[in-house]
Amino acid sequence: MSKRFGAAAIRAVEHYENFPVASLLVPARLRAPISSIYRFARYADDVADEGDAGANERLEELSRLADSIRGRGRHPVVASLAPWRERFDLPDAPFLALLSAFAQDVEKKRYRDDGELLDYCRRSANPVGELVLRLFGRWTESNRIPSDAICTALQLINFLQDIAQDWERGRLYLPTESLREFGIDEQQVDAATRGETPDRRLRGVIAARARQAAGFLDTGIPLLRDVPWRLSLELRAVMAGGRRVIERLIACGHDPFAAHIRLGLGDIPACTRLFVRATRAQIRTLAP
Repeated sequence: MSKRFGAAAIRAVEHYENFPVASLLVPARLRAPISSIYRFARYADDVADEGDAGANERLEELSRLADSIRGRGRHPVVASLAPWRERFDLPDAPFLALLSAFAQDVEKKRYRDDGELLDYCRRSANPVGELVLRLFGRWTESNRIPSDAICTALQLINFLQDIAQDWERGRLYLPTESLREFGIDEQQVDAATRGETPDRRLRGVIAARARQAAGFLDTGIPLLRDVPWRLSLELRAVMAGGRRVIERLIACGHDPFAAHIRLGLGDIPACTRLFVRATRAQIRTLAP
């Protein structure tokens, strides 16, 4: 591991300690492997995003991680995954897909259309769902579609939450084609990031992307009936959190620039309501 990124490994652990991953809803035997996977992803994401390293240094470190996943080297962050990869027979592909997305973040700053953006989600988010389902012994081709839909939805929601922060990093995850459809370009994004009231057309783009994310969450509902009950509870909680972010986007007029949307204690009643709604939706999918 490069000395340059040693601090990133420390941050990965710190992020983990403050993130509701592997919650009490998850069986105790799976908390350690899930946390280990999260720390790997967090470290790799920080390599792509944090600190003052140059692009070549970031790509080289991500390449070292990929080589270690393939068995061509021994990176300490990857080594910590070894017992879980062996015990649960986790393939290389999901880990390499994550690394390819983080490497793309170093070089690619704009997305032309939905095809490009959803391809990024396929690699940056969907592999996490696959790995979790593999740990639970529930990864099947029939579960792939709803699992991918949930993960993609959460990634799209995250893009909307972090639009200003990503802009400061030089990135924009609103497809150029979507902006053009609403008759605007990046100038409106830049103005909103600098404190101007977002153009109503920009808010229209954000509203459309939020509806798209909500649709993906709906597509994911069938997965809830096909996994163990504790994982189903965890998924319902995660999906409720995503829907709550969408509700708050609607409440603020689709303006995530004025205040960074982050869920807190005050959102618990609304998240509980949405959790119950997800449960009812799950029950409806079981009806004849």
